[in-house]
Amino acid sequence: MTDTQIKNAVEKFEALIREQSDRSDKIKAQGDFVDYEKLDKIVIGVCGGDGIGPIITKESARVLEYMLADKVKAGKVEFKVIDGLTIENRVAANKAIPDDVLEELKACHVILKGPTTTPQQGGPWPNIESANVAMRKALDLFANLRPVKVPEEGIDWTFFRENTEGAYAVGSKGVNVTDDLAVDFVVTTTEGCERIAKLAYDYARRNHKDRVSIITKANIIKTTDGKFLNLCKNIGKDYPEITTDEWYIDITTAKLIDPKRRKDFKVFILPNLYGDIITDEAAEFQGGVGTAGSANIGKKYAMFEAIHGSAPRMIEEGRGQYADPCSMLRASVMLLSHIGEQEKADLLEKALDICMFTEKKLTITGRDTGCTCSEFGDYVMETVKKLSE
Repeated sequence: MTDTQIKNAVEKFEALIREQSDRSDKIKAQGDFVDYEKLDKIVIGVCGGDGIGPIITKESARVLEYMLADKVKAGKVEFKVIDGLTIENRVAANKAIPDDVLEELKACHVILKGPTTTPQQGGPWPNIESANVAMRKALDLFANLRPVKVPEEGIDWTFFRENTEGAYAVGSKGVNVTDDLAVDFVVTTTEGCERIAKLAYDYARRNHKDRVSIITKANIIKTTDGKFLNLCKNIGKDYPEITTDEWYIDITTAKLIDPKRRKDFKVFILPNLYGDIITDEAAEFQGGVGTAGSANIGKKYAMFEAIHGSAPRMIEEGRGQYADPCSMLRASVMLLSHIGEQEKADLLEKALDICMFTEKKLTITGRDTGCTCSEFGDYVMETVKKLSE
C-alpha cells in the first residue's frame, strides 16, 4: 500500500465525518412532530416504484380512497400520484431519487410507496444508492416501525428499527483503499439513538407494553453498538414501569423461533442493519414478507411501504396482476392510524384479518391459480362495507 493510497482514503473518510457531523447538527435543530389535526388538508402521495410496486400500490390507494371518500369529498384529504421512481428513471438521472421526484415527495405530508429495485454490485444496473435509503435520509424518516402479530402463536411484536444511521448511513460511500482492501463505515450519533429510543418507549407506554428489548452486537462492535445500547438504556430509565432487557442480534434470531421465549418479546429497538434482517425473519411467522407492511416516521414526513422487494421476475413472467397487495394494505392501516383515522385503521385491519386468515374466500398465489390483485382489493372493500353495516 502506498502513501498516496492511504492519503486518498483518509481524505474520503474526512469528508464522510464532516457530512455526518452536519447531519447530526441538523437533527438537533429539528422542531416537533406534525400535528395532522391542525392541517387544512392532508396530502397523501402515491408513489408506485417499479416491478410489482405500481400494481400493489395502486390497489392499496384504491382501498384508501374508498375508506377516506368522505374526507376527500370535504377537501380534507388529497391523493397525489407521483411517478418517477422506476429503476430506468433513476438510472437516467444517475440518482437514487431524481430531483424533481424528491420535490414532489416533499410536497406531501405522508407517502404510500411501492417497492423499488436496488442495483447490486455486478448487476445490470449502475450502482446507485437505494431509493429507500435515500428517501429516509432526505425526509429524515428516522424510525422504521414494523408490527408482527400472530395471536395463536402468542406473538405480538413491534420493531423500532433506526432508519438513517448504522451500516446504511453511508452504505454506498465505502472506500476501496487498494485492490486488496475495502472499508465500509457504521455511523452512530447521540441524537439518532435517543430519538428512536424515546419513540419506542413512548409507544410501549401508550400501548401498555411492559417490555422493551434493545438488540445489538455490543460485545463485538463495541464503539457504535455500545453507544446505541447505552443511550437506549439511559432513555429506558425514564420509563420505570417498563422492563428493559438487552440481547445480541445472533441469539435474538434464535430465540424468535423458540416457542417459549418468543412470547416474552414485546417491543424491540434495533440499529439499522439488524432491524432490516430480523424483521424479515419475524414477518415469516405471519405468512412471509408479502404480508407485512412498515411505517417510516419522521417529525415532518412519514412514508408507508411493503417490506419486500419489487419482484421483477413476476413482471418478466407476465404475472404482475397476481401480485399480493396485503403488505401495502397492512402499511395502509398504519397510514390511517398515523393521520388520526384510528377507527378506520382498526376497521381495515379487521377486514384484512378476515380476508387473510379467518374467511379466506380468495387466495393469492402469485399465479393464475389464485385471485388477482384487484380482485383481492374488491374483497377487502366488500368486507369493510359489511363490517360497517
